[in-house]
Amino acid sequence: MIPARYDSQRFPGKLMKDLAGKTVILRTYEAAVNSALFDEVIVITDSQLIFDEIQKNGGQVRMSTAEHTTGTDRIAEFASGTQADIIINIQGDEPFINTEALQLLIETFENDTYEVIDIASLMIKIENKEDFLNPNNVKVVTDPDGFAMYFSRAPIPYSRDKVFEKAFKHIGVYAFRKEVLEEIAGMPPTDLEQIEKLENLRFLQNGMMIKMLETDTVNFGIDTEEDLQQAIDFIKNHF
Repeated sequence: MIPARYDSQRFPGKLMKDLAGKTVILRTYEAAVNSALFDEVIVITDSQLIFDEIQKNGGQVRMSTAEHTTGTDRIAEFASGTQADIIINIQGDEPFINTEALQLLIETFENDTYEVIDIASLMIKIENKEDFLNPNNVKVVTDPDGFAMYFSRAPIPYSRDKVFEKAFKHIGVYAFRKEVLEEIAGMPPTDLEQIEKLENLRFLQNGMMIKMLETDTVNFGIDTEEDLQQAIDFIKNHF
């Protein structure tokens, strides 16, 4: 499921922006479909513009009937009506998510040794200090077994010696057990979630186990106009 909200606070209307001939949301939808990993790919939106964009291009789309503050809440509205065991949440502004990264998430739940996992998500190593300090890049720290300990827009882990240390950027893709997603739907926002504006902190504060999987796949989430231009340049140079 791809939650698709039109009125983004940082970059309003970004999902309907042109990305080298196609809208951002259509490219994200097509990337998920072209992975050939899913029984169904469905966009969940609050926008008639986005609804019409996906529908006219032959895609599956649903209109949410309630106001939601996060993408997870938006797809949770439809979770109980599916027959799926695992539901993948791909953010609508992730047009370059690829098969390899998505396969990592699916394989995590196919392995019986991962029964303790409630949620799985992705992270990529941050290579420079500028990206580390950028609040648009959500950082994550994990325990020795790869389970998330905290997410933040702040630079974590903070180096007291002012030396850039190994750090990881969170990629906004989640895999949920269906029953976990249904449980999340009934949870009110937590204090840390509201402070950082990060829904994953609600999961942690409610004791959920989030397995973080490292990927080296080049990825662009589109949060700003600068990100959009970077994505356009990437398509021109690589496709």
